[in-house]
Amino acid sequence: MKKNNIILIGFMGVGKGTVARAMVKEVEMVGLKSHFRMGGKEEVCGNGTLVPYKNKAGTEVPVPNEGNKEAGMVGINSHFREDEKEEVGINSHFQYVIDTDDLIESMENRAIKKIFAVEGEAYFRNLEKKTALWLESSVDNTIISTGGGFYRQENLKNIGTVIYLKSSFDGILKRIKKAPNAKNKLKKRPLLQNKKEAMKLYDTRVKEYERVADIIVDVENRDLKLIVKEILGQIKWK
Repeated sequence: MKKNNIILIGFMGVGKGTVARAMVKEVEMVGLKSHFRMGGKEEVCGNGTLVPYKNKAGTEVPVPNEGNKEAGMVGINSHFREDEKEEVGINSHFQYVIDTDDLIESMENRAIKKIFAVEGEAYFRNLEKKTALWLESSVDNTIISTGGGFYRQENLKNIGTVIYLKSSFDGILKRIKKAPNAKNKLKKRPLLQNKKEAMKLYDTRVKEYERVADIIVDVENRDLKLIVKEILGQIKWK
């Protein structure tokens, strides 16, 4: 059964992480965070933040204080409001964002570039497979930005709705070079070190991205807000 996640795929450097973070702001996401509120007392898990939400009637419930009896708990999958005895899926009020490369770096305690250099690409792809299985079994109501080769996971469609961020190869390179930290962006992408080989890889992957995608969004030379608006307009939340 397909999970209620959004999976951003596309060639390395196309801006999957940037789009994911912009979506965070648009739908009031709070990253990999959770928080608990109970009658004005706040307990924060991770680096979560306390935010207002709306009740069934559509009335915004403010951040609790000592005189407020509203209560709720927000985690990766749902939150509970004690006053209404209601459990609500996060997509009603909150969203979360994670990056598969970040997960792998945390799991290995070393950078992607070093994993490639020491262990090779096959080892890295196996880590991606492990990550994909974990996402399917453990993550829901989340935006997932992925590495350039993550689209090949056999269970990709089970993880969520797949959105391909489309751009030409030259458009991707221009985007990277315009970034303030362009050198670092290029360094952390081993497969972009050889432009000629990278272009071949791009040509190979484009059709595959289109094949597995549920939604295709052209991001080249477009305003970030318009990209996010188009994506959110096409997603059918459960």
